[in-house]
Amino acid sequence: MSIEIKAPQLPESVPDGTIASWHKKPGDVVKRDELLVDIETDKVVIEVVSPADGILEKIVKQSGDTIVSNELIALVKEGASAETPAAAVSAPAAATRSEPASTDAPVLSPAAKKLAEEHGLKAAQISGSGKAGRITKEDVLGAIEGGSRAAPSVREMPAGADVSSGRVEERVAMSRLRAKVAERLLQASQTTAMLTTFNEVNMAPVMALRARYKDQFEKTHDGVRLGFMSFFVRASVEALKRYPAVNASIDGSDIVYHGYQDIGVAVSSPRGLVVPVLRNADHMSLAQVEGKIREFGNKAQDGKLSIDEMTGGTFTISNGGVFGSLLSTPILNPPQTAILGMHKIQDRPMAVNGKVEILPMMYLALSYDHRMIDGKEAVQFLVTIKDLIEDQARILLEI
Repeated sequence: MSIEIKAPQLPESVPDGTIASWHKKPGDVVKRDELLVDIETDKVVIEVVSPADGILEKIVKQSGDTIVSNELIALVKEGASAETPAAAVSAPAAATRSEPASTDAPVLSPAAKKLAEEHGLKAAQISGSGKAGRITKEDVLGAIEGGSRAAPSVREMPAGADVSSGRVEERVAMSRLRAKVAERLLQASQTTAMLTTFNEVNMAPVMALRARYKDQFEKTHDGVRLGFMSFFVRASVEALKRYPAVNASIDGSDIVYHGYQDIGVAVSSPRGLVVPVLRNADHMSLAQVEGKIREFGNKAQDGKLSIDEMTGGTFTISNGGVFGSLLSTPILNPPQTAILGMHKIQDRPMAVNGKVEILPMMYLALSYDHRMIDGKEAVQFLVTIKDLIEDQARILLEI
């Protein structure tokens, strides 16, 4: 009996997807829950697995094809085994164009595949530690650190390339995620009255607090480490309560004021920048915030973030400081009306009570939509965050 393999149900915010890559070809033996194909959307990569043991009978949608929710993409012949005659596979299926690995070839997660390609590694050079020998990102990193780097061969170079000159070019299609990011950035710059205001914050008090309690914090909260991001999330939530316009969004000619604080946290992934959301951040403890951010980071690296985890958000925080950025102007994440940019902590000479002291300072940037937020309100909001970071007691005292 043939089982129809259909595309998953996509949310309303994601109208369609693209077949990224098949991990099997027609005639290959498949196991229940074994990865068949990756479907790339504007936000995430969705993995489709086999519902039963059998043989991949036919591929209906090829790599690069656009699909919609519940669209037929393949057929699996249930109960078939490796001994099933080749004739059992339909002739059209046998001739189907695809680019999967054979059943003997190890399967790479999306993050591992991209990382391996960037470093010129072949799957055969990497030992998989995942389920059924699947290669994870950590396996690829281990292979890189172990020096198992493969030099690109002439066959891997673009056709007609002059390999001897070293001036090699390669043209690849932009991923849906990169295209969507570009579209949203262009939309933000063209449809909003975006301005950016700056300030600087003395990080010495927070750094002292963190140094004093980080070991006890980690022990008390089952290995969750105390970072700086949770302090900024907490300060942002308090500031948003005091300045609700910064927590609002614009919907056409309407202004939507949100009675909750869902904080988007920009994290890096192999496919680009993604923004998972901390739901009801005002009800989360520092440990819950740190634990959730770490979970988001791990999921982003493995391409496991769900669409629901990246949908919504009333305010966004972006930390370019982890990459060494000293100052930048973050771009709005529509329909939100503001975004906070954190940067590198840098020791600088500062005047304190008439004396020069070396202090760990961080520049903060708040980009905002002037259609919704006045300059005075934006500056006061950013100063509030500065004050709350420099004196954590203000949060407890609500002053």
